[in-house]
Parts: sequence; structure tokens; C-alpha cells
Amino acid sequence: MIEIKASMAGTVLNVLVAAGDEVTAGQDVIMLESMKMEIPLDSPENGVVEEVKAESGDFVNEGDVLIILKA
Repeated sequence: MIEIKASMAGTVLNVLVAAGDEVTAGQDVIMLESMKMEIPLDSPENGVVEEVKAESGDFVNEGDVLIILKA
């Protein structure tokens, strides 16, 4: 199991994947907004999205788990 976590506190702008989607290493999976900047978070490796724990508009803190992948 691979956890994709928020790299900093901010607001979820857009979730780019859904449960069941296949992703590849380096693929953007979620966009955060923090300090008026857009921060893309990508998948660290190939896998399948097992669970999406955030949705657009959510405020997240650094270290919060946003997406769980199954390798």
C-alpha cells in the first residue's frame, strides 16, 4: 500500500483520479493550492487507486493522507 500525502497545508483544488483508476509513476493525481500557488502531487510508482480520502475544496494539513494506491 502506497500513501500519497499532502506536502504542505492547503486546499484541494482538483482530484484527478478515482478509485479503481490505474496510475503510472510521475502521473499527477491531485492538485493543491497553498500560498496562492498550485502544487501538483504525483504518484511515486505505478499502481491502482484503492481509496481517495480528499475531495475538491477540502482543507488539508501537511502529512494528511490524500490517496491510497495498491502497487
